[in-house]
Amino acid sequence: MKKIRIDGALSRRQWMGITAGGLATGLVPFAGWADSRTSSTTTTRQTSTAALAVTGISGKKVVVVGAGMAGMTVSKYLRLWGGKGLEVTLVEPDLLYTSSIMSNLVLNGSRNITGLQFSRDALTKQYGVIRKSGTVAAVNPGAKTVTLSDGSSLPYDRLVLAPGVSFDDAYGLTQQDYDTRTPHAWRGGDQTTLLRQQITAMQDRDVFVMTIPKAPYRCPPGPYERACVVADHLKTTGRSNSQVVVLDENPFVQAERHTFETAFSGLHANVIRYIPNVTGLQIDPVTRAVTYVDASGGTQIVNAKVVNPIVPHRAAGSESGGWLAQAGLANSADGRWAMVNVLSYESTASGATGIHVIGDASSCGMPKAGHVANQEAKICADAIVRLMTGQQPDPQPVANSACYSPITASSASWLTAVYQYDPADKRMKVASNGGQTVINGVAATPTEAASVSQENFRDMGTWFTTLMKDVSA
Repeated sequence: MKKIRIDGALSRRQWMGITAGGLATGLVPFAGWADSRTSSTTTTRQTSTAALAVTGISGKKVVVVGAGMAGMTVSKYLRLWGGKGLEVTLVEPDLLYTSSIMSNLVLNGSRNITGLQFSRDALTKQYGVIRKSGTVAAVNPGAKTVTLSDGSSLPYDRLVLAPGVSFDDAYGLTQQDYDTRTPHAWRGGDQTTLLRQQITAMQDRDVFVMTIPKAPYRCPPGPYERACVVADHLKTTGRSNSQVVVLDENPFVQAERHTFETAFSGLHANVIRYIPNVTGLQIDPVTRAVTYVDASGGTQIVNAKVVNPIVPHRAAGSESGGWLAQAGLANSADGRWAMVNVLSYESTASGATGIHVIGDASSCGMPKAGHVANQEAKICADAIVRLMTGQQPDPQPVANSACYSPITASSASWLTAVYQYDPADKRMKVASNGGQTVINGVAATPTEAASVSQENFRDMGTWFTTLMKDVSA
């Protein structure tokens, strides 16, 4: 096998084995941009200052669509590992990245949206990533081009799609309802601020209703975490007679089950009412009356002061007429997700050679989460560099996932797992062998924190800071 020399940096295998929590800390979020881009079609180009790999790749182009956790990470590591001869263009619709991770803490006022915004300038200044602002209108796999909404076209040798998710009109609600009356706030930003304002306006004995869609959805523990944060905030601000009603379309808590069931029945028992296996959800955006069918088949109505519908979502562009669907890349059985070969994250759709899909939009066997997106991006970047240098993707990729969940304003839990490739199912699966498996020195058994603690809360801040540094700095 041909070897690739990497000067001034860890090898790709070493980077792949490092957990985000083990990286150096010190990232400070940026509130603005160093450049003055205002046009929706501006392109930013700068020379790399980082020590890039020496690979022999020359004259190759990779276009990356979407500049969230997955898109930023893959752009950075394609340049870092691919070297100067690999041109990487990142198409981004927004000037700043607003993290959904930690956004639940905006709801109790302990964080704000500005503090969750990050600049992408380092990708250009340190790694030489070309950034083009805009949105995708079409992908042409045959011509190997991406057409943007301004009519411009970008050619590629390899295309990486990291578009994230879009949210369905559901339960009788529309996108306008989400933006103005019943925010899902499942993407960090203006809806998060709106939901914060609505919670602040609640009075004692008011009811907060949250809905949880059937899995898969973005961030499995996130809804249960949000319920705990809101309940704690209501209790500590003189509204302990209020109620948080959680209507879950799933049969049980989808992540950190022990932690959240314990919190629901113990710490927050007098505030949280958790109802699984609900169907037939309907929400009146004006009156905020929520109707549902319970597990026994009975129709129930809850009159809420605040409704937070976390609605079903899908790969962005997979909706009827969407660009991902039109290109044939939304090829899961239900048409909501992109199926991929997890050795490289290359699409399994017919005629999609050279197109890779990573992050929340893909279906790969791992949960849809920010840390996981970071890991998928590295596997994908490694595979692309290998393919461009005449090699094959790593036949045994390994990824790790870490997640912290605040349970109160000062305490948190955590969950971690290691995933490896299952050649039988051709999916990533949790690696476990009687609790004894160790991969690259990391315990492979899924592990949930034994208890909720303030130390975990402090560690959560460090984890987030270091993860974002690895993604964008």
